[in-house]
This record gives sequence, structure tokens and C-alpha cells, in this order.
Amino acid sequence: MPPRDYIIHPNEYDLSAVIADIEEIRRYNQQRFEMEQLTAIVHEDKDRGLCVGYKDTTADEFWARGHFPNVPLMPGVIMCEAAAQLSSYFSQKHQLLEAEMIGFGGLEDVRFREPVRPGERLVISVERVRVRPKAMIVCRFQGLVDSNIVVDGVIKGVPLPVDFLAANQTTSTS
Repeated sequence: MPPRDYIIHPNEYDLSAVIADIEEIRRYNQQRFEMEQLTAIVHEDKDRGLCVGYKDTTADEFWARGHFPNVPLMPGVIMCEAAAQLSSYFSQKHQLLEAEMIGFGGLEDVRFREPVRPGERLVISVERVRVRPKAMIVCRFQGLVDSNIVVDGVIKGVPLPVDFLAANQTTSTS
């Protein structure tokens, strides 16, 4: 995909200018431990509906040992999860969906174009397409490594019924 197709050109943001670190991201996103797939946020534009963040991958990632032995590659589902977390962060920070928690509503037109390896920085951009408060947010997303588009698609987020989920939680002791 040529540079003219970037959601936001890499020249428009500074990866060293962190505006939200992991602690700030945690104020808006519920994921913790192995499921935290964002390292920092570096650009937000509420009016244009744009947000850029990144995930610094390491050899210690939970997926690196088994996906695949001797040739570790970031699973595509984890790339999509990183995009979902960026979309959720942006939506929650700006109260776009008016929800306590956001979950996956779906994916469309996802393409994996290049692999992501441990030690690489996956830069993710999301662009708001449409929002129906209390119903759904739809965003285009892209993931880049060294300005090369490695993944892109459309992601949907929906409000999760937190009270219902908490009341019906079961714990396993086996």
C-alpha cells in the first residue's frame, strides 16, 4: 500500500512525544498483564477522529515462544487486539460510545501484509468512521513497522454490560 493510503502519515506525529504512557492508558482500558497491547499514545486529534499509539514488542512476549518456535511472529489476532485497545482508549477518553467498557463487535476487511517480530515497534493508527452512542463505534485501523503497512482493516467496538457480566461471573477452581 503506497504512503498516500496512510490513515495518518508518519511525518504527522512524533513517536518520541508520548502523550499517554501505560499508566494513563490504564485509566481508560481494562486490559492488564499479558493482554496489555499498547506501550504509549503519541497523537490524538478528536476533531479528525484520529489516534496513534504503539506497542514495543520484545522476546519476552507471551506469544514469542510458541508462535512459532525458532521463528517468532506476532499473531494477527494480537495485532487486531492492539488496534482494538487503541480504538477503545480513544473512545473512552473522549466518551464517544458512552460506555463503561468496550468489547469487540467485529472485524472487516482485515489484511496482514507483513510479519511483526519481537523487537519491532508496531505503530497503530485508528480513524473514527462512525459512532452510534451506546451502540457501536467503527474505526479504520493500520499497523506499521518502519513506515511499512503490516496490517489494516476495520474494527467495531460495542458497549459491554459490565454489571451483568460481573453478576454472572463464575470462577473455576480446577
